[in-house]
Amino acid sequence: MAKLVLDFEKPILELEQKIVEMRKYADNLDIADEITKLEGKVDQLRESIFSSLTRWQRVQLARHPDRPYTLDYIHLMIDDFLELHGDRHFGDDKAIVGGFGKLAGETVLILGHQKGRDTKSNVFRNFGMPNPEGYRKALRLMRLAEKFRKPIITMLDTPGAYPG
Repeated sequence: MAKLVLDFEKPILELEQKIVEMRKYADNLDIADEITKLEGKVDQLRESIFSSLTRWQRVQLARHPDRPYTLDYIHLMIDDFLELHGDRHFGDDKAIVGGFGKLAGETVLILGHQKGRDTKSNVFRNFGMPNPEGYRKALRLMRLAEKFRKPIITMLDTPGAYPG
C-alpha cells in the first residue's frame, strides 16, 4: 500500500528521496558533505512548512491515516504498561484502551480511544467509537487511579459515541 503524502509534504519527500539516492552512491564517491547539507535543508524545510500550516492543512494532518494512535504513543512513552480490561458490568470495549505504566519513573494511568489501521482491526475496535461499557471502563479506571492517587493521561481520538 502506497504511503499517503499530503501536497505540502511533497517538497520534503522529494529531498528525502534525493538523499536516499545519494546514499546509494556514497560508498563510491565522497559526497558525505553534500548529504549532510541536504539533511540540514530537509530539517529547515520541515520546520518552515510545519510552522506555517493553514487551518485546513492542520485538519489534513489530524485526519491522516498514518498518524499515530493511542497504543502507538503508549508503546513509545510508557514503560511496563499493563492494560486493564472490562467495565465489571457487561464487557470489555475494545475502542477504549487503558492501564497503568511508568512515565519518567512515575506510575500513571493512561487512557484513550483506539482505532484500527485496516478494516479488520477497525471492526475489532468499533472504528474507535465507544459503547456504554467503554465509558464505564474509563470511569472505573479513573476511579482506580484516584484511589491510588495516580495521575491520569487521557488521549482523545474519536468520531464520537457509537450510535447503535
